Amino acid sequence: MTSPAIRDSTVLVTGGAGFIGSHLVGALAPHNEVRVLDNFSTGSREYLPPAPASASVSGSTSASASESPATSSETADSTTVHDNVTVIDGDIGDPMALQRAARGVDLIFHQAALVSVSRSVDAPRRSNETNLDASLLVLEQARQEDARVVVASSAAVYGHPDELPISETASTDPNSPYGIQKLALDQYTRRYAELYDLPTVSLRYFNAYGPRQQGPYSGVISTFLDQARADNPITIDGNGEQTRDFIHVSDIVRANLQAATTDAVGTAYNIGTGERTSIRDLAELVRDAVGSTAPIVHREPRPGDIRHSGADISKARRELEFEAQVSLESGIRSLVQETDRSTTSSQQAAMAAQHEQYSQE
Repeated sequence: MTSPAIRDSTVLVTGGAGFIGSHLVGALAPHNEVRVLDNFSTGSREYLPPAPASASVSGSTSASASESPATSSETADSTTVHDNVTVIDGDIGDPMALQRAARGVDLIFHQAALVSVSRSVDAPRRSNETNLDASLLVLEQARQEDARVVVASSAAVYGHPDELPISETASTDPNSPYGIQKLALDQYTRRYAELYDLPTVSLRYFNAYGPRQQGPYSGVISTFLDQARADNPITIDGNGEQTRDFIHVSDIVRANLQAATTDAVGTAYNIGTGERTSIRDLAELVRDAVGSTAPIVHREPRPGDIRHSGADISKARRELEFEAQVSLESGIRSLVQETDRSTTSSQQAAMAAQHEQYSQE
C-alpha cells in the first residue's frame, strides 16, 4: 500500500521496525524520505528495506547538531541508510537520538510504545517512562520542528465500557497502567493542538492483527495461530463469549495516512471495524483457516478481563473518510498464507545454508 497523498515529505516513524510501524514505513517509503527511530527491543531489522553494503557508516559516534541523519557526511555508527529510509538505532527517551531523528521532519507517526498491559501492571514506572515520559519528548520535538503528529493511542483508554459500540465521547476509565498512560498521552496530544496550534491526531486502535505481530505479547490471533499450526489445544480464557473488534494492520496504516492529511486535527478517533467477534468464533475461524483439528479448550477467566469491546467508527468515517476494508475471515486467511510462505522461505534458506556448508567441507 502506498500513499500518493503524502509525497516528497520528510517523515519520522518512531517504533518503525515494529509491527505497525514497519508497515507504515513500507507505505511511505516509495514517495518520501522516511526516518525510523527504534531501539529494536521488539522490532526487527528484517521488517525494513534491505540496506546496501556501503550504507552503514562507522567512525563517528554522533551526527553534527546542524546535520540531518539523511545528509550528514559523518553518520553515527548506529545509523543505517536504506533505500529512501534512514534507520536510527536509538530510544525515544534519548533526547539526542530523538533530536537527530526528527530534525527537519514534516510529519511524525509516533508508534513506539511498550504495548503490554501485563508488563505495565508488573512495572508501571518503566512502562510510564516509554509510554508517557518519552512520548512527551516526541510531542515537544514535534513542536520544535512544527511537524504534524499522528499518535498511536488505544481502546484501552476506555476500560470497561459503559456503552456499545464505544464512541469517542464514552467515559474513559482505564483499568491498567498501560491504559492510563495511553489516555494521558491521548489528552496531551489533543492539548498540544489547542495550546500550541500543533496539528495532531490521536488514533485509538482496537485489536490489531496481521503479519509481523509476534512475541509473548503479540495478541490472541497470533497465539491461536501458533497453537492451531502445532495441533495443540487452542486455549481460551473464560467461556469465549467475550467480544473484540479486530482490525487488520493494513487498515490501521490507511487510517494513519488519512490522519496525516486531514484538516480535522486536535482530536481522537476510534480505529476499528465496527464489528464485534466472540473469542470462541475467532478460535474456530483460525482453526478452519489453518485446517487444524486442534481442540478448543477453556481456562479460568483472567481477572479484570473486559467482557465486550467494539468501536463506533462513525466519527472516523465522517471526518477521516476512513472505513476498514479487510474482513476478519479474509484477514486471517491471508495471514495464514503469508505465514506459510515465510515458513517455506525460512526452510529453503536453511537448506541452502546447510548445502553450502557441506559443499565447503
